[in-house]
Amino acid sequence: MNRQTVTANKSLLWSTLLLAALLVLSGCSSTRMAYRYADWGVVWWVEDYVTLTDAQKTQLYEDLDELRGWHCAKELPKYQVWLNTLETDVRQQNITPEALSQHQDELLGFFPPLLSRATPIATRLLTSLTDAQVRELTENMAERQRELEQEYLGEDPAATAVARAERTSERLERWLGDLNDNQRAIVTRWSAQRDRQTEIWLQGRRNWQLTFLEALERRQEPGFEQEVARLLNESTSIRGEEYEAMMARSRVALNTLIHGVVAAGDTAQLAHLKNRAAELNRDFEALTCSPGPEIAES
Repeated sequence: MNRQTVTANKSLLWSTLLLAALLVLSGCSSTRMAYRYADWGVVWWVEDYVTLTDAQKTQLYEDLDELRGWHCAKELPKYQVWLNTLETDVRQQNITPEALSQHQDELLGFFPPLLSRATPIATRLLTSLTDAQVRELTENMAERQRELEQEYLGEDPAATAVARAERTSERLERWLGDLNDNQRAIVTRWSAQRDRQTEIWLQGRRNWQLTFLEALERRQEPGFEQEVARLLNESTSIRGEEYEAMMARSRVALNTLIHGVVAAGDTAQLAHLKNRAAELNRDFEALTCSPGPEIAES
């Protein structure tokens, strides 16, 4: 596999993985299904933390339906252009490090408009919470944090690294097929070098939650929507300097990992990757702005 092909392969894998993460598709069999039923997914996630009244759920469904309509009409066409440009670059094998960086920047640029539209929805829901709901939310967030700390910090560092390597290998195999021994060794070394990543992630999560709960106490005061916007748009900095530094290192490390894994692959894996990318593109093209029937009837 020559260097130019390796660069193209790495670009496609990195970018499609990011796109999948953006659309929250890792646990879904169909992009179309995930997008159509995103409303339900968000409400289910919220109710994992706080029990909503019927009126609150109705308002949230209406807000999310409007958000998805805007996103489908205004934002998805931009994603399609991005994906088509990426596939053209890969097909022509003219992906340079500079082009790859540009693809990544364009992809990350899709987030701010979505967060801006989500801010008033989050503000409306949070300001409607009663004191009892806020107490329930606080208790559930603390309990979930304890569960995560027990799950991820209860193991010794070596066991944590092994578990991280296994999870990473599974995610890569969704795009490449079975990894060979050399690729698994690359993933193992990468995971061992992540050091305190899980600990820093959990501490950052705690920092954000504390800031969020403090802001929630002022939910009826002027300026609360600005606080919500800050929580959404400045999440990384709120989680702390150590978290910010870890995320910057992780982006570079992930890029290095994908380069190494793809370089150690074969033509069968490349074919698997192209098929997965083509499947994603077909789903992308088939997405419509109409809601799922169950959602429309709820």
